[in-house]
Amino acid sequence: MTHDAKQAQPAAAAATPVVSVRDLAKTFTLKRRAGGGARSLRAVRDVSFDIGHGETLGLVGESGSGKSTTGRMLVGLIPATSGSVHLFGQALTGQHASAVAARLRQRVQFVFQDPQGSLDPRMRIGDAIAEPIDVAGGTSRHDRQKRVEHLLDTVGLPRSCGERFPHEFSGGQRQRIGIARALALQPEFIVCDEPVSALDVSLQAQIINLLQDLQQAFGLSYLFIAHDLAVVRNISHRVAVMYAGAIVEIAPRDALYASPRHPYTQTLLDAVPRPDPRHRARAQVRGELPSLLSPPSGCMFHTRCPHAFERCRQESPALQTLAPGHTVACHLYANGLPGA
Repeated sequence: MTHDAKQAQPAAAAATPVVSVRDLAKTFTLKRRAGGGARSLRAVRDVSFDIGHGETLGLVGESGSGKSTTGRMLVGLIPATSGSVHLFGQALTGQHASAVAARLRQRVQFVFQDPQGSLDPRMRIGDAIAEPIDVAGGTSRHDRQKRVEHLLDTVGLPRSCGERFPHEFSGGQRQRIGIARALALQPEFIVCDEPVSALDVSLQAQIINLLQDLQQAFGLSYLFIAHDLAVVRNISHRVAVMYAGAIVEIAPRDALYASPRHPYTQTLLDAVPRPDPRHRARAQVRGELPSLLSPPSGCMFHTRCPHAFERCRQESPALQTLAPGHTVACHLYANGLPGA
């Protein structure tokens, strides 16, 4: 059982966010087969949010919704097409983005979904964890070894693991190794891209507890990406729901789970298994995620939404505030909350 993320944030968090994203967008150009012309795929559309010091923002949506692309733009792994990303007050987008990314490399890290894929199978675990330290330079061999041992202690692995190879570990152990590697340079912000999706429920809880303990110990900030709202519930302070490249709802954790407003958020919550057989789903989501190569007009969700009406098919809804910190992009709330 995971322990809840603390909801209260430092007063300075809102004024000086670790991450500030505004109107972020990414378009990929795809070449047609057989000599045809290029096509554009708009993977991320006008995404905006902040992440404060010591805060976790959960980013949730189906596969193909643009979550991982967003996370990669935040740490400079792929360039944005438009919009802005500021890390620690420094712009990561624009003509000097690569130089800024290089300066911030030690303060920002990434934990991948597949830890085995990010580890060299020919490299001992101790060397894999120490690789970022070696790249940064300036550390003696003795201090390097002590640092690796401390990192193994920190993520709950025996120090003897440093002499072994990736294939000798379970999936949960490999994810701990990936976390240790991400911590090697003492970062302040980590993007966790589906870090527990390949693990069973008990191992998921262990990794989430570890991430929470590390956050409390080191004051880390996280963007925690997942496709399951149940996974992000305990670790997140706020949750952003993403659909077809855009954020459709963002709210404090407790508010979102107690009173989800967007029909897509409601269907994601209804998909979470519940022990009470008397529970009835609000509405089952229909169909498939729309093609981003030929997206529908109006609201991207209208082709699957049980509440869609004519305006939904013609006009894309803008995010609007329904309560402090709770915004939603849905025409159902054009005049605010019903009955308010």
